[in-house]
Amino acid sequence: MCNSLSKSFSTGVGTAVSRLVATPSTKAGVVLPNALGSGVGKANRYNHTFKNRRKSRTVRDMRISNRYKTASCISTFAIFLCGAALPSAAQKQAPKTTPAVRHSAPTVSTRDCGNGLRLRLMGSAAQGGLLELSVTGTDAADDLKGEWAGANLPFWSDKQAHDALLGVDLERAPGKYELSVSGTLPTNEQFTCNTEVDVTAGRFATENLKVAPGFVELSPEDRARADKEGQRVHEIFASMTAQRLWAGSFRMPLSGNRTGHNFGKRRVLNGKPQSPHTGLDIPAPSGTPIHASQRGHVVLAENLFFSGNTVIIDHGLGVYTFYGHMKSMNVAEGDDVNAGAVIGQVGATGRATGPHLHWTLVVDGARVNPLGIVRLGPR
Repeated sequence: MCNSLSKSFSTGVGTAVSRLVATPSTKAGVVLPNALGSGVGKANRYNHTFKNRRKSRTVRDMRISNRYKTASCISTFAIFLCGAALPSAAQKQAPKTTPAVRHSAPTVSTRDCGNGLRLRLMGSAAQGGLLELSVTGTDAADDLKGEWAGANLPFWSDKQAHDALLGVDLERAPGKYELSVSGTLPTNEQFTCNTEVDVTAGRFATENLKVAPGFVELSPEDRARADKEGQRVHEIFASMTAQRLWAGSFRMPLSGNRTGHNFGKRRVLNGKPQSPHTGLDIPAPSGTPIHASQRGHVVLAENLFFSGNTVIIDHGLGVYTFYGHMKSMNVAEGDDVNAGAVIGQVGATGRATGPHLHWTLVVDGARVNPLGIVRLGPR
């Protein structure tokens, strides 16, 4: 049962202990100009040099927003599903610091399969990316099958095409993977169309930190609890609801917020590589409403050791969203929710340095950047 998904999936384990190790110049999450960072008197003189109030308000707003930049998950505690997963060789050889991942606009590629059949792939094939496959010209095909990287693809259909999502796990090895689609034409002729998906390396930030041993090693009791909860989350993500429960576009869980940080980030703590950060951290004031990204069924709503108050929504066809560190939860296991429904409030429960939302997307067992499904647009 333990497959590649069990390879260090952190259920809400994050990537920042900045408040524990930050220096005065970076504790606010940004390096301020010298005039602002060298004392109240100098800061006041700096502000008085502005010629209008608009610039003063800009500096003030920047200070306020920076209060939340340090709020994120603590990656010192990693959940290894189905036992302790060892870091890969690639992780062990990672440089001390690497640039953060950059996300470009979705790319589109097509393949003409003949007989009016066409494959269209849109999205990102980088580690942690998400692709949408559309198969057109198969209106009457009711036995369409797809396979990618050894796994079956669950299709849904509309009037124009059959569609499926391909999640590229953030630790999938770069290389070319075969994508195969087969079925029966209205003429009873069998068809197969093959193409390749070229998975490229993601660019994720890596940090080396020295922290107190207590932040790296868990007590036997805490480890037993974390392992048990990790196994349960693994089992949830390894299952699949055969029906598509969502309709339309996925949305950001916090209104007015279009991005986040820390996805895929690696930490080396006291020389020990930790599992990568599997979600997106979105800092926000405590109590900010959290919305369901799309319609679905709540399969978990409880307090977990690492991610605190946590909600997992099953959207069908192997698509799950995970919301961690909530101050409070407005839903219970077994509830059905609509897109945009308030499911809880931003908090700092579990292992977190401050109020923020840890938001994770899993597609058919692959841990992918949740921004990918928002950027794909209507479906």
